[in-house]
Amino acid sequence: MSQVMWVVGILLFVVGLLFSIAWHELGHLSTAKLFGIRVPQYMVGFGKTVWSRRKGDTEYGIKAIPLGGYIRMIGMFPPGADGRITKRSSSPWRSMIEDAREASYEELQPGDEHRLFYTRKPWKRVIVMFAGPFMNLILSVALYLAWFMGIGLQMPVQTVHSVSECVLPAAVAATTDKCPANATKSPANLAGLKAGDRIVSFDGDSIGSYKQLQADIRKSPGRTVSIVVDRKGQQQTLTAAITSNTVSPVDKDGQPVQGAPVAAGFLGFAPATGVVHLGVGDSVDQMTTMARHGISSLVALPGKIPGLWHAIVGHDPRPADSPMGMVGAARLGGDVFSMNIPATQQLAFMVQLLAGINLSLFLFNMLPLLPLDGGHIAGALWESLRRKAARVFRRSDPGPFDVAKLMPVAYVVAGIFICFTALVMVADIVNPVKIN
Repeated sequence: MSQVMWVVGILLFVVGLLFSIAWHELGHLSTAKLFGIRVPQYMVGFGKTVWSRRKGDTEYGIKAIPLGGYIRMIGMFPPGADGRITKRSSSPWRSMIEDAREASYEELQPGDEHRLFYTRKPWKRVIVMFAGPFMNLILSVALYLAWFMGIGLQMPVQTVHSVSECVLPAAVAATTDKCPANATKSPANLAGLKAGDRIVSFDGDSIGSYKQLQADIRKSPGRTVSIVVDRKGQQQTLTAAITSNTVSPVDKDGQPVQGAPVAAGFLGFAPATGVVHLGVGDSVDQMTTMARHGISSLVALPGKIPGLWHAIVGHDPRPADSPMGMVGAARLGGDVFSMNIPATQQLAFMVQLLAGINLSLFLFNMLPLLPLDGGHIAGALWESLRRKAARVFRRSDPGPFDVAKLMPVAYVVAGIFICFTALVMVADIVNPVKIN
């Protein structure tokens, strides 16, 4: 049965990925048609066409390799300086430019002269190219909201799971939970806190989350406080003398972070884990955190290459923050669905996975590099800036910016992306990221 569920998890991920790709390309398609640009093809996937159907002047189809998609718009690049669409050259770099220009006109038909992409105003071209990544952003936000507000997050709650018998510094507690003979009893132990107690208030403050309770405890060393708990439906008031201890550092959201232990208030209990449904404000905060993490991960990608290589040739363990491709993500989806955990947790992981992928697609495509959408956006913005500057200084209109001249750079960037993708895929196969 676990093997069947593993396959189900992979299939669900593939379906979600294909939808994300189709959704992205739909953004480009709809805005291109809105501005009167002819779109001969709308394709999900690469390689051999598996299925296609023509409607109007656009062929819609699915290709064999579900690792991307595209729409083909005519006239992506302006004609050359001589006004011709194509001309031949012996220079390999020049040939790249001319081949790209030729490809953007290969399906030109009579009457298409006014339906070319490059003839649209720069702001319209920006909208067309931004619409694809923006659709991924919309889908990511929708999935995150469904996770945070609908399914709920598995996170610590203000219910007591266990009580520490004594005060142990973080460095010692990481290796053992046994108390030395001369150890000081923990404030929670002395106060009579018990497993199953739900902390209602702390030092007069009503407690609505474990994050709030943790912050209140940490800032109260040396104070004697009253703690109201709900114990089997009855409220009881306990008194605890909060002591100071060296504990693990946390970020502003209360999540553990790497670093040296810090001195803070200590009560001495481990929280239970429960499903928490966030409100709109907390959901926005969580998504902001996800976005910051996504940006920092994108910036850190080059530094992850040595670790990927060692994971392949040296079989070093893959860290949790190791770059992961679609193969690795599909394997994780299968692994989670084969686990003996509640279906809601399986669904939550799949929603989280697809939300993260869509956020990554948005951030990645916004890089101002060809052949990414951000590269075309940068070209249109530069053209707009040149034309405005020409008007200010009363110079002749410089005309459309020839993005085709950047195609040699685009080929280099694409080559780097392909090599990195291949490296990640091999690492995902021979030494995948695993869930504990």
